[in-house]
Amino acid sequence: MINSLIIYSSTDGHTKIICERIINFSNQEDEVKIISLSEVAKLDLSKFNKIIIGASIRYGRHSRELYKFIELNKNILDTKDSVFFSVNVVARKSEKNTPDTNPYIKKFLKISKWRPKKIGVFAGKVDYPKYNFLDKYIIKFIMFITKGPTDTSQSYEFTDWSKVDSFAKELWLNS
Repeated sequence: MINSLIIYSSTDGHTKIICERIINFSNQEDEVKIISLSEVAKLDLSKFNKIIIGASIRYGRHSRELYKFIELNKNILDTKDSVFFSVNVVARKSEKNTPDTNPYIKKFLKISKWRPKKIGVFAGKVDYPKYNFLDKYIIKFIMFITKGPTDTSQSYEFTDWSKVDSFAKELWLNS
């Protein structure tokens, strides 16, 4: 019986990769279902004991679809062992890589009014070669302003995988 659900909202696929890594730490991988936010409406959330949501940031915000999902399902999420984590490049900076210091987590909690039982934040990835022209140069400008890498011929992964692993181990500790 599947008793844990991982929902991901990913712009370029990196959040899904983090979710898949989290599943690897479950003692019962066959009891964990992973699904994209765009497909989750067909599921009955009440059937899951643990609901984990991972969401990426693009241009300073989580997707509208994420906020709508939280609004429609907040009552169910509040009764579950609920977890939320955000994936954003701002978290590459040590002073912005915890739930208490990350501006996107603060903004998300304020707007959504949802209080997950566990919250995490992970630095994401800038993958210039995969971006279309407009995204590439908007992100380059943002990186320039925030003193990040601007060579558009390169990809930059900022994810601290040991932090992801520790978070995942804690998630499954009592499962």
